[in-house]
Amino acid sequence: MAFDERDFVACCGSSKFAKEMALASPFSSLQAAVTTARDIWFNKVDVNGWLEAFDAHPQIGKSAPSNHKSETSAQWSKGEQSTALATATNSSLQELSDWNARYRQKFGFVFLICASGRSTSEILAELKKRYPNRPIIEFEVAANEQMNITELRLAKLFATKAETPSTYDQHPMTLGKKAEEDRVSIIGAHLTEAPAGQTSQTIARTRPPITTHVLDVSQGRPAAGMDVKLDMWMGNQSRPSFDENDVGGWVLKGFSSTDKDGRSGQLMSIVDAVSPGIYRISFNTGKYCPGGFFPYVSLVFEIRETQKLEHFHVPLLLSPFSFTTYRGS
Repeated sequence: MAFDERDFVACCGSSKFAKEMALASPFSSLQAAVTTARDIWFNKVDVNGWLEAFDAHPQIGKSAPSNHKSETSAQWSKGEQSTALATATNSSLQELSDWNARYRQKFGFVFLICASGRSTSEILAELKKRYPNRPIIEFEVAANEQMNITELRLAKLFATKAETPSTYDQHPMTLGKKAEEDRVSIIGAHLTEAPAGQTSQTIARTRPPITTHVLDVSQGRPAAGMDVKLDMWMGNQSRPSFDENDVGGWVLKGFSSTDKDGRSGQLMSIVDAVSPGIYRISFNTGKYCPGGFFPYVSLVFEIRETQKLEHFHVPLLLSPFSFTTYRGS
């Protein structure tokens, strides 16, 4: 998928970063873009480029100025701070403003944190924790926070491009199918692609047919230590429904916890052909995030007879107050 410099300026305010990313475009997947972005940010962008990117961010608790270099970035920044603003009081906003001023006076740049899903109290606590850092240490911490923000925005960029209607003269039904295929192909950071000319049916399995991983988007990192279980529908009815009597029809296939990379362990055996049917992956989000909105999350999906040789990667992207998923490969 191809992008230009303006797209990448929205993800990271460094001109050098945006130019290098545009030169490296197009990218075959989000993961390829993220890998390239990390290399450019840490190995090709100099100190001035880092400071330029920091300066593109509004102070936490405030909106971006009207002359902001990227309207898209300003909109994303507003969304990323939505939880903080929703949980703020007049006194906490004033305290945050005071600490931001102290931070800038000491370090010379705005306090930078991946604010998505974080409350005002959480951000204040992190600011106070980092304030005693030596400037050279804090500069490195801020650079890593910028990379976390960039990765989240790259995912938004890919998702936005995938939802843009094609300019080809196609039937609306074809366009809808194409958009869905695009979303599936580019959103997942953990997707893998088969070599040209091959399909998943021709590749010997090296992993179970159903896998998952969990990304904590509020922290910008994998969600480690989350309990996950896989069930298959084996009830009297052919399909589960909203009827509470259907609950007993689910049969446990496997249980595990996510590792440091957010990936589940082996939830089922490695078999050539998965049994067609309806499956459910459940995540113990309440234990992982006790203060969140969801006590648990269950994702129900169907594998048809014609799909039994395919791989099904069903990830969870979670924050305390929202979640999303997609079918990977």
